[in-house]
Amino acid sequence: MCGIAGMVGPGASEAVRRMTGSLVHRGPDDGGHYDAPAARLCLGMRRLSILDLAHGHQPMANQDESVWIVYNGEVFNSPELRGRLERDGRRFATANSDTETLLHLYDEKQEAMLAELNGMFAFVLHDKRRRLLFGARDRLGIKPLYYALTPSGFAFASELKGLLTAPGIRRELNRDSLSHYVTLRFVPGTASIVRGVARLAPGYWFRYDLTSGAFETQCYWRPSFAPQEGRSVQEWSEQVRTDLRAAVRRWSLSDVAIGCSLSGGLDSSSIVGLLADSGHRRLKTYSLGFVGEGAAALDELPLARQVAERWGTDHHELILRPEDLLRDLLKMVWALDEPYGGGLPSWYVFQFMQQDVKVGMTGSGGDELFGDYGRDIALERRLGEGRDTSCPSWMERGWPLVASFVDRLPHGLGGLRRKDRWRHYPLVRRDPFGWDYVQAFYYCSEPMKSRDVLLPAEDGRPIADTVECLRTYYQESGSAEPRDALTYVALRTQLPEEFLFMTDRFSMAHSLEARVPFLDHLFVESVLRIPAHIRTKPEDPKYLLRQALRDLLPDDLVHAPKRGFVIPTAQWLRGPLRPLAERMLNPARLAEQGLFRPEFHARFVRPHVEGQADYHPQVWTALMFQLWHSLYVEQQLTEAPSMTWQDLCA
Repeated sequence: MCGIAGMVGPGASEAVRRMTGSLVHRGPDDGGHYDAPAARLCLGMRRLSILDLAHGHQPMANQDESVWIVYNGEVFNSPELRGRLERDGRRFATANSDTETLLHLYDEKQEAMLAELNGMFAFVLHDKRRRLLFGARDRLGIKPLYYALTPSGFAFASELKGLLTAPGIRRELNRDSLSHYVTLRFVPGTASIVRGVARLAPGYWFRYDLTSGAFETQCYWRPSFAPQEGRSVQEWSEQVRTDLRAAVRRWSLSDVAIGCSLSGGLDSSSIVGLLADSGHRRLKTYSLGFVGEGAAALDELPLARQVAERWGTDHHELILRPEDLLRDLLKMVWALDEPYGGGLPSWYVFQFMQQDVKVGMTGSGGDELFGDYGRDIALERRLGEGRDTSCPSWMERGWPLVASFVDRLPHGLGGLRRKDRWRHYPLVRRDPFGWDYVQAFYYCSEPMKSRDVLLPAEDGRPIADTVECLRTYYQESGSAEPRDALTYVALRTQLPEEFLFMTDRFSMAHSLEARVPFLDHLFVESVLRIPAHIRTKPEDPKYLLRQALRDLLPDDLVHAPKRGFVIPTAQWLRGPLRPLAERMLNPARLAEQGLFRPEFHARFVRPHVEGQADYHPQVWTALMFQLWHSLYVEQQLTEAPSMTWQDLCA
């Protein structure tokens, strides 16, 4: 795994060396640069050596040095591709470098090469013959790629912090992205939190013409649903097991030791079971436990121990205390690049694993493929005349936001027209308030956001509507099945730009390569062919996955409820973090900053910290943004902060 960067424009060579210097954590083993002065171009990389340890140095060129590449990721079908290319007469200089495989594929197929790749990747190459830069991001968005068109050219990097060191990029806030963050706790889509800096979308490639400066992007893959009817639950269960086993085998390709994050949940336990059952002996597993208020409800260590004992793994446990998280809070904010208000404990899992291994398997993606915590079922039940009281509260949480865009859909899309949607869902009753009246919220409803949280922009532009943003993705799915359409929304927003975003930044902060075999694209495509009513069930969103793998798991785990990797922010904001919240969200600071309404403090902060109401989602979301803003915009840091959160309270 690596960190990559590049620039076209004056001073590219010096600028890219600064950029890669900020990405050393992504690749502490090696580094290199490729300069093309005639094109005013430089490419750079930092390398974490996983495959072909001795011969994988980058930037790497093809045989006649007409194409140079910098590449972050792993292509897990590289051995098969390499074998085919060698049979076709191509000669390789390295032992088994997948980087060289990419170069040969590009020589052969140019942009069409992407259809053949199975893995996680972001790469950019300089094609001297065509006088262009060509780059791509993997199908699910596992690996990141930021870019910016500057007044004098073009720049890209694996992380925002690297790109921000390039000339011509100003640290100006994208207010639309802030609006979406306030609602979702992450920034969705292709626009980053910094104006003028974009993310290449998952499943897209780009071309930058070095002569004209023309830039274009194009989609080469997106999730699609083609349900195959006529197969039984048992047949689909066997298919899921077969395909996931194959994905786990592909994604275990490595020349170094592999460990597994083992939460005690179904997804990570399935990965461990399949690896061990396939012959990986003395597999290293790592689990996290909690102490403190509310810890018992989160603790899955006993279940994780059962899995470890079942397969005889080399098992390691770490107990996390609240003061540990608070101590490293600013380090996490810095590592994340962009504002993020979600779960933080994974920082310690990756830190723990990195002591022994360079590669860590995780269960990320299983939730989104199999029911996404039942959110799709909750929406179906909201498509009628009231709340179905049999729907568990964990299903209902927050999804009126998504429900509110249903009535904004064009007539006929998804069978959700007001006049006939009840025919599709006869067990539910109509909501007397209408869908545009969203009293509940995800983390912040659209009316609340405009009325109580954000100030309007000085130029009078309206606050960005997150419901409309999600509605666009819902429409893009083209599916007549709500469960499939919401799966599409999750795969295009929450999965890449929240969960995979956090997984990449936290693992790379500790120089660990995190792998996610649930997101092998062949497995994803197979799962999306399963009819939605078989893939997930209202009473058990992961019913099919559970059926497929139950013999590999302890009985207690098979029947255990879903738990979350969460932290007790409500209590912390009333306790040790209260001074920080009061300092960063006080009315005078908010007024001077000009982003949040000064009355946010009286409306949310004071009632929460004084125990009069529970507004911890709004306060925590705003606080995490303020910490990011302090480091990245106000202090304009170019390296990790040396201060602590207590210093910000002074």
